[in-house]
Amino acid sequence: MELTSLPVLSLADEPSRFAREIGDSFKRFGFALVRDHGIDPELIARAWELTAAFFALPEAEKRAYYVEGLAGARGYTPFGTEVAKGASAHDLKEFWHVGRDLPPRHPLAASMPPNLWPARPAGFRETFEPLYQAFDRTGAFILSRIAVDLGLPPGWFDAAIADGNSVLRLLHYPPVASAVGGAIRAGAHEDINLITLLLGAEEAGLELLTRDGRWLDAAPPEGALVINVGDMLQRLTNHVLPSTTHRVRNPTGERAQRSRYSMPFFLHLCSDFAFHTLPQCITPENPDRYPHSITADDYLQERLREIGLKK
Repeated sequence: MELTSLPVLSLADEPSRFAREIGDSFKRFGFALVRDHGIDPELIARAWELTAAFFALPEAEKRAYYVEGLAGARGYTPFGTEVAKGASAHDLKEFWHVGRDLPPRHPLAASMPPNLWPARPAGFRETFEPLYQAFDRTGAFILSRIAVDLGLPPGWFDAAIADGNSVLRLLHYPPVASAVGGAIRAGAHEDINLITLLLGAEEAGLELLTRDGRWLDAAPPEGALVINVGDMLQRLTNHVLPSTTHRVRNPTGERAQRSRYSMPFFLHLCSDFAFHTLPQCITPENPDRYPHSITADDYLQERLREIGLKK
């Protein structure tokens, strides 16, 4: 039977049921829709207000928070900077990154610079620090359920993501007057990280590419998360959990005159994590695609160069 929409899962379900259902959804689509995630709706509402307020600031003021050489890791990245791997046209978006702050002299500090915080709008740091922490907790719990479905102990990922290089991205896609050179809001791509937790996909545009070559809307219920497998989890599981191509297409009609905002949380491994394919994901029919190890940071830097954020 042809599935025309993604199933909606509930994080409030019995843990073993949720583990099985998200595993099934990931294996089939690389995506899942998850409600009842527990992130405070009032905190999320404040975050939306501040996101719109920041991106409405004058261009020169926003660019004061763009730091050359950081590859977009913290602060502001201007419109038209990022490009999907293999694409010729830059994405029609601008964004702000909030990352993990490490204590002084932490051994991973070289790969994770300190956060930048804008002078306005007021309350920016006070809102996005706790939101980052809430995403971090929810992501860790979801990973514990993924571990169970893979036949691992629930806490298997705990050490791998402790002090991980995770990033909360505040995204603004401005109104689309006309698409030049085939540019769209976000070109077809796969995410780099372990899993992505996304708020804001209720506004139409996010689509994933199915195994049979169809573009399928990823349209969650109001307030629910879209969660997808990233390349790092695909590599770790030897493609048992696929990292699925997705895009944000341009709107038409009246919607083309409106901005689109979203908040993805890119959950990353700690920078010195060494990839070794999970043994239970290697079979005679699915031999190990990655016999040579690489660290998570080396992998990340390679991909950042591919998408234009690092020279």
